Amino acid sequence: MSDTLYQPTEADLTDSHNALFIKYINKKYQLNIKTFEQCHQWSIAHKIDFWQSVVSYCGVHFKHVGKQVISNKNELLNSTWFEGYELNYAEHLLQNKSDEIALFFKSEDQIEKQISYKTLYQQVSKLQQHLLSLGIKKGDRVAAYMPNMPQTIVCMLAATTLGAVWSSCSPDFGVQGVVDRFGQIEPVLFITADSYYYNGKQHDCIEKAEAIVSLIPSIKNLVVVEFDSSDIKPISMNVTQEFHTYNALLDHFMAKQCQFASLAFNHPLFIMYSSGTTGVPKCIVHGTGGTLIQHLKEHQLHSDFKSKEVVFYFTTCGWMMWNWLVSALASNCRLAIYDGSPFYPQADSLWQWAEAIQVAHFGTSAKYIDALNNEKQTINKKYSLRNLRSILSTGSPLLTASYDYVYQHIKQDVRLVSISGGTDILSCFALGTPLKPIIKGQLQCAGLGMDVAILNDTGKPVLEEKGELSCLNSFPSKPIFFWNDEGNVRYKKAYFNKVDNVWCHGDFAEQTAEKGFIIYGRSDATLNPAGVRIGTAEIYRQVDMIDEIKESIVIGQTCQGDVRIVLFVVLNEGFELSNDLVKKIKQHIRKQTTPRHVPAIILQVDDIPRTKSGKIVELAVTEVLAGETVKNLHALANPEALQQFKNRVELQ
Repeated sequence: MSDTLYQPTEADLTDSHNALFIKYINKKYQLNIKTFEQCHQWSIAHKIDFWQSVVSYCGVHFKHVGKQVISNKNELLNSTWFEGYELNYAEHLLQNKSDEIALFFKSEDQIEKQISYKTLYQQVSKLQQHLLSLGIKKGDRVAAYMPNMPQTIVCMLAATTLGAVWSSCSPDFGVQGVVDRFGQIEPVLFITADSYYYNGKQHDCIEKAEAIVSLIPSIKNLVVVEFDSSDIKPISMNVTQEFHTYNALLDHFMAKQCQFASLAFNHPLFIMYSSGTTGVPKCIVHGTGGTLIQHLKEHQLHSDFKSKEVVFYFTTCGWMMWNWLVSALASNCRLAIYDGSPFYPQADSLWQWAEAIQVAHFGTSAKYIDALNNEKQTINKKYSLRNLRSILSTGSPLLTASYDYVYQHIKQDVRLVSISGGTDILSCFALGTPLKPIIKGQLQCAGLGMDVAILNDTGKPVLEEKGELSCLNSFPSKPIFFWNDEGNVRYKKAYFNKVDNVWCHGDFAEQTAEKGFIIYGRSDATLNPAGVRIGTAEIYRQVDMIDEIKESIVIGQTCQGDVRIVLFVVLNEGFELSNDLVKKIKQHIRKQTTPRHVPAIILQVDDIPRTKSGKIVELAVTEVLAGETVKNLHALANPEALQQFKNRVELQ
């Protein structure tokens, strides 16, 4: 296939939000911007005008207008956006009160329902009344141990109407993993589901919830959500705190007009968490206004979400993509929310549902697309997906083979958009635009208003060279602070330790001649054989082309004063790691890359350790090979997988 996989259509170039935004600023500021790159350059050079234009174009409504858009504008860490401005995040998501469908929900083959904007608003009103009766106030933390279901969205919106701070974990987290997170932020209210489904099995949450509550003394009240409303079995909990069931609260309160607190632009909205694989998770606090306007910008100007379109993202409530997805309500989109295994009861279950509910934008992980490819799923032979305009991918670099797979076996006239950012900014540094071609292996562009650059080892911006993905200017969705981080010590260490006054994100990447980006992996997992920096994704891209290999993980092991590359592979059924296969792997990597990319050792394992959000943990494997203790094993979805990497005689 050609490296150019999609060319913008006439509609993209004239009627997309990005095109209309350019027309808007051209008229407003007497400009002559014609391309995305010109728009991006203007957004950096005139950041105050740009962000004010995002506010007006995307429909942000301030309850109070301040005097200054940005203060300390030349200090990235200490800059403050929209001081004196006030608004309410939930109010923007609850503007539509019609009988049209707002939420499509599906839990594997167990539950399927639809909820209107009107019902959503009414349920938020009832939950808000309950929170008020408990004395929940601005700044209180509300913690949720919940599946991805409509009630989770209702509870989040009810909390944020009042200025309470929302934080969530998915129910696949173990007790200690939840306590490590919620225990730091001292929530006063704890919300849990009674159960959830995964791979066709119902998993109980009550016992773990009881243990969590017993270990966090700040919790005063509980709400228990019935996952399956048809199950009329009464819920009991062995806790000292008062608890109410969600359905009982809906029955008890009458819906009325919601209250929307007037909150400072930088009032805390969400508390997110780092992965916790190298220590206790960092609690990253994101602000009300910064989150809202950044998500509106990304949804409309970059992703081209249109009013009433159905937007889907496969995510859990423990991943930032849940927060990102829910914000699409502010663009009057309809959300498709799914809980459970994406492969149950069959490998194409999500596409069957997407066809049925007319999904326009389908979001998932790069690993999911790779898995479909490995399963040789021919989606386009079963489903027309006539409403599908874009497929979004994140979580890890999208393999080049996955680009070919999507256009050959899912849909030919779709925008396949790889996006990259992080929990740290609750948004993206690099993503897409309808105004540029899709080029295989590249993220299309930097985010508007984000001065993204690749810095070499001397801190100099470079083009078509590998280096550290960085941001040179301030942006509204940077964290407002880390929880319990006096003097911003951990905040500074996380992002500002490498180059003064520059956000260094920790991704090893390259900016292309087309002003797109290639992500090679995490900087801290970069391989350095003979002093040459190699991104792990460079090797994964090649290994994925080998039919015998299901998945892999590559690390650098210190040996005799140098670093040697060690590749661990999980093989597809019916194959074993013979000398011939090892030779085939090495020859393929050498031919497609360089001799330095070739692993010194290739070993077989049965499983690859991952975080709860599905990311492979190269650093944890590196620690095991070095004989070090891996911290916070409970942050992993499958910590038992690490046992296969211990004391390998081949690596002594």
